Amino acid sequence: MERPSPLARLTDMVEAMERLRSLVDGVALEAFGGDWQRQWLVQRGVEIISEASRHLPDALKGRHPDIPWRKVAGIGNVPRHNYESIAAPVLWALVRDDLPPLEKVCRDELAAERTRTGG
Repeated sequence: MERPSPLARLTDMVEAMERLRSLVDGVALEAFGGDWQRQWLVQRGVEIISEASRHLPDALKGRHPDIPWRKVAGIGNVPRHNYESIAAPVLWALVRDDLPPLEKVCRDELAAERTRTGG
């Protein structure tokens, strides 16, 4: 059985990262730390990114060895299983500092996949 195109998963990841960025852009860490709703939304976005990354083909991941794919896949386990231990500064830094390189890779792969498939 052939694996489905990674278009849907890459799209999910990019959309989640865009939404996460919109939640923290222009928001100081102190304000984010006091806003449980933003934190919950960020946790959900992280879960989506994590789960979608698990379904990307190994060949795609192999083209980007600078991305810690195991960590990307594993980060979703934190809000699912250890939600009480998540600190607001960690979430805030994740969105602001750690996700941009992943988003660039996803956008590049999405553009390449669309070119390959004519989508």
